[in-house]
Order: sequence, then structure tokens, then C-alpha cells
Amino acid sequence: MSLRDTNLDKLDKGDFDVLIVGGGINGAVSAAALSARGVSVALIDRGDFAGFTSQQSSNLVWGGIKYLENYEIPLVRKLCMSRNRLMRSYPANVKEIGFLGVMGETSPFPPWLVGVGAFAYWGIGNFKTNAPRPMSPETVEQIEPVVNTVGTKGGIEYADAYLKDNDARFVFGFIRSAMDVGAIAANYVELTSAERIHGKWRANLRDVESGAEISLHAKVIVNAAGPFLDGLNDSWSLRTRHQIVYSKGVHLVVDQLTPNERVLAFWDDSQRLFYVIPMGNRSVIGTTDTRVEDPHTSVTDEDRDFLLGQINDRLDLMTPLSNEDVIAERSGVRPLVVRRQSRSVKDVDWTALSRKHEIEVDHAKQVVSIFGGKLTDCLNVGEEVASAVQMLGIHLLPDQRRWYGEPGGESRRAFFRQTRGMRMDELNDRVGSEPLSERLWRRYGRRAFDMLDDIREDPSMAEDVLDSSDYLRVELHNTASTEMVVKLDDFLRRRSKISLITRDEDIRSSKGLQEVADILFGSAANSKLEEHFGALPITPISKHQE
Repeated sequence: MSLRDTNLDKLDKGDFDVLIVGGGINGAVSAAALSARGVSVALIDRGDFAGFTSQQSSNLVWGGIKYLENYEIPLVRKLCMSRNRLMRSYPANVKEIGFLGVMGETSPFPPWLVGVGAFAYWGIGNFKTNAPRPMSPETVEQIEPVVNTVGTKGGIEYADAYLKDNDARFVFGFIRSAMDVGAIAANYVELTSAERIHGKWRANLRDVESGAEISLHAKVIVNAAGPFLDGLNDSWSLRTRHQIVYSKGVHLVVDQLTPNERVLAFWDDSQRLFYVIPMGNRSVIGTTDTRVEDPHTSVTDEDRDFLLGQINDRLDLMTPLSNEDVIAERSGVRPLVVRRQSRSVKDVDWTALSRKHEIEVDHAKQVVSIFGGKLTDCLNVGEEVASAVQMLGIHLLPDQRRWYGEPGGESRRAFFRQTRGMRMDELNDRVGSEPLSERLWRRYGRRAFDMLDDIREDPSMAEDVLDSSDYLRVELHNTASTEMVVKLDDFLRRRSKISLITRDEDIRSSKGLQEVADILFGSAANSKLEEHFGALPITPISKHQE
């Protein structure tokens, strides 16, 4: 029986302290924080974990320097402290990175003012990153020849942080942490209805895959449904002080535009910041900011043309970027928090809204609602939700702060001693590829020790399974048994970032694709491939499978 099937059995007719609805970053950190403090937790998502807003971020962990424009200094301070904590707690995953802000003709601020803001930002963050560095146009051109400095007034490099792997993978780490201490989580499980009966919630669920009906009881519900939070609260006739509006953001993934591992920041023609963000041997261009009414979004021709036009104007490329250069696209909404008011939310100046979060507690109905938020602030959300649940009468053990972070230094040193003894990094000698030891430790922490045992027993476990995707056969077996992959996209897009850095046609034609599907789905492999790609010629079985 798979891990997901086991968890579905445990959910059915279960009695929990807390039911969390939504498996994005807010739901994931809530589950991890509560489970670590002795709370019995059930977590469900009607799609995959991190399958909506939380898979569409910029992968940045930053304090929000742009919020200084609106004098939101307390928010910037809070976000910077959270960024610093994430950098300390996840040294292999959350890395400091330079942001080179280029003041071109569309910059709304003179270089001196941007410099003052950057130094203030550094101080607000307790000077925990590298100091800002003002630059002349000549220096900008010297360190980043790809930047078109015609009309540039200057530049400044300041520091923030970013995720080395993808955002959805980071979210799943909290889901896995919660399950490791007793939480029961399942993806593709929909909440069909919930009602209060004798002081508890009775929740009726449906397994989206099989259609099977499930029910459970919980004392408290945490509404972590992100963009769908208001609709869920409305179904319970729950009135809140805040509500959500949507801002659509689009990113385009292209081949690497600069070999330097720094973020390039520009002001677009509407004087909004957009970036070129490194992602391994790829670059991510974005993001846009468009008010929308529907949280379901896609990249339009207009979005694509806008971003490509903006970046072509600001970079000195041999050949301007075109649609054919786009490897992958990301489109999602930011759930932005506004006060509920009698006048229409259309009157709100949403371009000035920050990514703050608000948590509301309904004592009568025993519901905690999480509005807004962003990845940078996730640890604060987890702690605040735990406090809210405690206010509702659920007993929590003292917070030992063991629900987040990478394993300690001794575990790390022991792991790397073993990999050196195995000469592990010599198993992958592809130019530009990250050492296997670093990659496994960053992605799996202590679970990587078991992978070393598997590789010792069978060295082919250290081979890439999908051409040059930087994903080992041993990782795939681990994913199949511990990460609840239901659809191929769960693996390609969220447990890994393969579909973000590899063209769809290259994945489709990969000689390792059939083996990937066989390991993940067994006898259902071909149907899962067809579900993802449509009709697909079956590739020959690899020698490893014979």
C-alpha cells in the first residue's frame, strides 16, 4: 500500500485536533509547527501540495526593499528578520545572493536615493548580508556586460536571498517534516462540506483520484486555502475583517543570460521592478503585476510580449529573445490582503499592497483563517497559527523550534565524510553540474544517508534517470515511496524542477522517461504518461530495468 493510500485510511473516520485545508506554504508550515508541538493534525489539498500559488513564486527570500517606498518599515523589518532566520536555518537551501539594481531611464528614483534606500534596508536587516555597493554605469557594464547601459544613471548592488531549489520543493519539506512527527497529509483530497456538530467539525472529503468518500472530525479548522480562502469561509457563513484580492504575476524561463549568480533588477516602462533571476543554467524573467478577478490564470501573448520586450530593451544580447527562446512559463496570483469594506475592492490601490499576512480567529466556529503571506514570512505564519490554535483551547507542548531547519552541523559533517569516502562527486563529472553530495544533502537532509546506502549497494543508483535533469535514480525511488506523487506533473514540476528547466518536447523524447514512470507508478505508468502528454510512443526498456 502506498503512503498516500495509508494516509487516506488514517484520515477516514479519524478524530483530529486540527484539520488544515490547503497544502501551500501557509498550510505546510502550520502543519509542521502544530505537529511538532503534539497536536494531532490532518492536512488536505484538493490538488497537489504547493500545486497552486506556492509553485509560482519568484523563488526569492527577501525582506521587501520595495515596501520602503510606502514607508512600511515595520513590515520590512519583520520580513528581513524572517529572511535572516531562514538563511541561518537552511544554509544549503536559502542562499544569500546579490541584487544588481540598474537605474535606467525608467527608474523613478535618482541613484542617490536608491543608494540611501539600499543602505537603510541593510541596516533594517541588522547588517546580516553583504553591504550595498553603489556603481557607476561603467562599473555596471564591467561586471555585467550583458546589461545595456545606454542611458543608465548608475547601479547599486545589495544583498537578499533566494531558494537554490524550487519553491514547491521547499514547501514539501514542511509537509514531510509534519508527517515525520505524526501529521496525516494527503494530496488530491477535496473538502466537499463541513458542519459543526456537538462542538466539533464533521468534514466530508472526497478522494479526487478514486472518487471515494471520506469523513473525519476535528476540533479546529485552519483555512489555508490561499486564493480560495474567502469562498471557503463564505460556505461556513463566516464573516471576517479581511478579504483577498488577486494580482497576477508571470515569469518566463530562458537559457542562462549571464553566468554570474546574481539577480538583475530593472524598472519596466510602468516603473515597476522586474528581475532576471538565476535558476541553475537557466534565467527566470519576471514578474508582472496585473489585477485579475479570477485566481486561475495563464500566460497570455500580451504577458509574454511585454516581458520579452522589456528585457530586450535592457540587455545587450547578440540576438533579441523571442517566443522560441522560452523554455517554460509560470503564471500565478498573489493573494493580497485588504480590509473588508462596504465599497468595492476595485477601488483599492492594489499596486501599493504589500505581501503582508493577517491571521483571524473565529472563536465561535473554531476556525483560523490565514490571509495573504509569502514564502519569506513562512516561519512567522507557522508560529502565529500555533498561537491561534492554542487560543482555541488546543493543548500545545512548548515550542522547541525543531519543526523547521536543516539537520545540525554534526549530521552534515558525517554525511560529507561518507560521500568523500565513496568518492561520490566523481560519479557525476558533467561540466557545470553541481556536486552530487551537495545536491542530495540540500534536498533530503538526513534521508540522504539511506540513499548513500542504496548507492553503495548499487552504483547505478547514482545515475541520472532523465538525461541531464540532475535527478538520480536513487532520488526517484525515494520519491516514489515517500513523496506521494500522484501525477507525473507532481514529480516534474513540484518535487523537482525538471519541467521548469527542460522543454516539454525534450522531456517527452527522453530515453529515461519510461523508467521514470515505471518507478513512480508501476503498472499505471503508461496511463500516467498519456494523462500528462497525450498519446506517447513507448520507449524501449532501459538496461537497468532488464
